Amino acid sequence: MALTRLHAFIDTFSARPDDATYTIAQYRALNRQVLVLYTTIGSNALGLAYTYYGAAPDWMTIWPLAALLLLCLVRSRLWLQSLVSLPDLETIAKRLNATTYLAIVLSIILPVWALSLMQYGELPESMIVIFSLTIIMIVSVQCLIQHPTAAVSIFIITLPPAVYLILRGDTLLHIMALNYVILVGGMVVVQYFSYGDFRRVVGLIEENRRLALTDYLTELPNRRAFSAEIERRIQRPDSVPFHVGLIDLDGFKPVNDSFGHRAGDAVLREVAQRLKAKNLGWIGRLGGDEFGLIVEDGADLARIGQRVCEGLARPFPLREGIAQIGASIGFARYPDAATSPESLMERADFALYHAKSHQRGAAVTFAPEHEERLRALAVIEQALRRADLAAEFELYYQPIIDIVENRIEAYEALARWNSPVLGRVAPGEFIIVAERTGLIRDLTPVLFGKALTAMRAWPEEVRLSFNLSAQDITSRDSIARLAELVVASGIDPGRIAFEVTETGLMRDLGDAHRSLIALKALGTAIALDDFGTGYSSFSHVHQLPLDRLKIDRSFVLALGGDATSLSIIRSIVDMSRNLSLHCVVEGVETIDQMLLLRSAGCRSMQGYLFGKPMPEAAVSGFDLVVPATALAS
Repeated sequence: MALTRLHAFIDTFSARPDDATYTIAQYRALNRQVLVLYTTIGSNALGLAYTYYGAAPDWMTIWPLAALLLLCLVRSRLWLQSLVSLPDLETIAKRLNATTYLAIVLSIILPVWALSLMQYGELPESMIVIFSLTIIMIVSVQCLIQHPTAAVSIFIITLPPAVYLILRGDTLLHIMALNYVILVGGMVVVQYFSYGDFRRVVGLIEENRRLALTDYLTELPNRRAFSAEIERRIQRPDSVPFHVGLIDLDGFKPVNDSFGHRAGDAVLREVAQRLKAKNLGWIGRLGGDEFGLIVEDGADLARIGQRVCEGLARPFPLREGIAQIGASIGFARYPDAATSPESLMERADFALYHAKSHQRGAAVTFAPEHEERLRALAVIEQALRRADLAAEFELYYQPIIDIVENRIEAYEALARWNSPVLGRVAPGEFIIVAERTGLIRDLTPVLFGKALTAMRAWPEEVRLSFNLSAQDITSRDSIARLAELVVASGIDPGRIAFEVTETGLMRDLGDAHRSLIALKALGTAIALDDFGTGYSSFSHVHQLPLDRLKIDRSFVLALGGDATSLSIIRSIVDMSRNLSLHCVVEGVETIDQMLLLRSAGCRSMQGYLFGKPMPEAAVSGFDLVVPATALAS
């Protein structure tokens, strides 16, 4: 019955694998102190054996000492191995429980052995026994301070020997035995309170770790936790292929701009709930409107992408109104795409970029052709970072024509790069890289300065049309720099029109709106480029401080076989007229296109029919020739 109760008591406080946080913390604390524990036991046992060597039989001194020292050496070596490699949780729990039982066994054997030796000595030797036992027990309790089961067991089991000495010993031994009980008991009390503090500290550390790995808004794992999970899957011995996905919300910034950040936060929380509800895999929020997804190998990525996109395309009811967003996804497979967390996320991000550029609202998996593209862009990025922007970049100018008055009304400045390393680099290549890396913010002022210099040789009635990137229009520093250049040039700001795209504006409509207002305050004009191809074009026109619209070339290309395109162009022209906006049509390449556009009310046009982009030196000698048929009423 007594043994059963003792076992139940021990089991109550035993380490368990399901209590992982405290079990590992206990193990690490004990691991740092176990050498002190066994060294203390061994050295005091050696002292006891030496004290009674010759007086007591060898079988009572040498052989018990040898067994005890061997046990200490074996246990010390076992614990030292854990300093190199932490065992699994189940092994840790078994070792901690074994330590409890071993402490009980030793706390029985040592006093019995010591009291057995006392019969072969006088009072001084007996005092050495009490002193050694006191040292062993105090150090044991102190070393096991984060292991209360073992410490309390030691105290309980060492009481009978102390009581025995008090009842049978000399008065001096009575005092020493009593002090022994008080010291060990006091240490156990201290240990009790210290262990409470230890658990609270471990709890705080665990909570801080959880907070450090958790996104405060959605309570999903954050970017750090996402990377750590990828690393864990890569490093485990049975590592198997898996997919890393990056989910980016389409049209989320307009939600913030239209309804406010509180509504935007509500949408992000709901996005997290919808993603978790689908049980797609391991989900985290990486920041902003980007989420991460880890999917086991063999999953149908196209189906997963469809489920995510359809789930997030459903309306989000808010107190402020109804929000509507979409999503695009990029996947990268381990180990095919990459073998490190950083590279996997980079390739998933590239697949996401490809999805947003070519298959918005769908899932794209990183493929070998993407790898070639990524390497090509990486080469361009390195060359761009080392480039002498002022020396290597130049501007070509394409005329914008007023076909009614048969004159050049403006030139659009188009960047060209002649790299000493790569040669001629297409604008579609280096502009993508410059925007993704933020280098566009350094490039734009250089090119704008060149354009202002070129304008000095133009007639006063000819304007400049200059393109700004999304990076430019969301950066206060970039806008301030452009304003400084305009003022310093002495050129009439009314001759300058800054072109922005709908896609760039929608990335952060609030900052973009403030930037456009600042540029308008200078007296410059604002043109919306590629109109009709971006987000809700018509609904945003009245919200922006625009002066002109540039109808995208895709409508012009469809004129030959699609009457709808002409109707759309006519509607845009009518809308522009009603809103007092100047309208320009891009991509005019044939006389038939020009005539159809003129019949729709178009007056300002741009395209190869009138002139290709030309270097600055060719502008002064450019001779505009509009076909006579265009001048007919």
